Order: sequence, then structure tokens, then C-alpha cells
Amino acid sequence: MAVKRIVANIAARDPDAARSFYCGILGLETVMDHGWIITFAAPAIEMQPQISVASEGGSGTVVPDLSIEVDDLENVEKRARDAGCAIEYGPADEPWGVRRFYLRDPFGRLINVLSHRTIS
Repeated sequence: MAVKRIVANIAARDPDAARSFYCGILGLETVMDHGWIITFAAPAIEMQPQISVASEGGSGTVVPDLSIEVDDLENVEKRARDAGCAIEYGPADEPWGVRRFYLRDPFGRLINVLSHRTIS
């Protein structure tokens, strides 16, 4: 038996309101849309399914609802600011090798957007 995928489900009255945030800001693609549920995914990236369980978010922050790794953090931050999203934490270079910031999606979920960096 092997876990093939883990999907984060976010309750929302209007799932379509997520499209501009998850596609427009984070660059995800719509891979399924039944109206009542829309699934967004990164294009053609294979990754091991993961679940994180935490008592804090690191550096004294609260635990975010989702963590999303991107390849160009500065670009995502610019797109978020241009869209009027408030950055709630960061951007910060963390001692465990990531640069990240927190913002909220249209439904109030706290999103940790991060990129791995080389520690010198």
C-alpha cells in the first residue's frame, strides 16, 4: 500500500473566488472544476505526499494553514502586493534554509509561501 497523493481541502462558499489567488498569484493550474470543488495544482511536478504537524510556524510565528514552495519568491511577493494582498510576516530568511512570507488567501487561510535557499 502506498499513499499516492495528499490534497488540502479548504471550505469556501464560492470556490471560484480562489482562482485569481491560486492561479493568478501563485501560478497554479486548474486541474479539476466541478463548480462546487476546484482543484489547483502545479504543472507537471512530481513530489512525495507530505503532511506537516507543528506546534508553531517557526521563528515564533503561528502555524500556517498551507505551505506552498515556489521557484521565484520575489515574483510571487510582487504579484501578491500588486493584487492588494497584505504580507503578514516576512519576507524573512530563516535559519533552516528557506526565505518565506505569510499572506492570507481569499478565505482567510494563512499561507506560508517559501523558497529554499543556499545557506552560506
